[in-house]
Amino acid sequence: MPRVQVLPHPELCPAGQTLDVKRGASLCDGLLRSGIALEHACEMVAACATCHVYVREGGASLAPPDDDESDQLDQAWGLDAQSRLACCVKLRDADLTIELPRHTRNLARER
Repeated sequence: MPRVQVLPHPELCPAGQTLDVKRGASLCDGLLRSGIALEHACEMVAACATCHVYVREGGASLAPPDDDESDQLDQAWGLDAQSRLACCVKLRDADLTIELPRHTRNLARER
């Protein structure tokens, strides 16, 4: 089972967290199941960029972004070369280290 290391985030995961996510599961679903309240305004159908994350390690093991993900990533805040949408990332065998952005393009956060 792949392991996901979440780097510390001041609001969503202050101490950082390590979680096991089933192979084939989406990264977004794994984060939510572990209690990390990642934004996902479109309910994980790749129609927004609110579940944007940075894959700092292990990204080479993932399938490349498809056209839908690439189109939505263009709308993400703070985009960089390691940016992915957590709803589109399906875990394989490799472990990942991810960083959660400090901001999201969603203007209102439901609690």
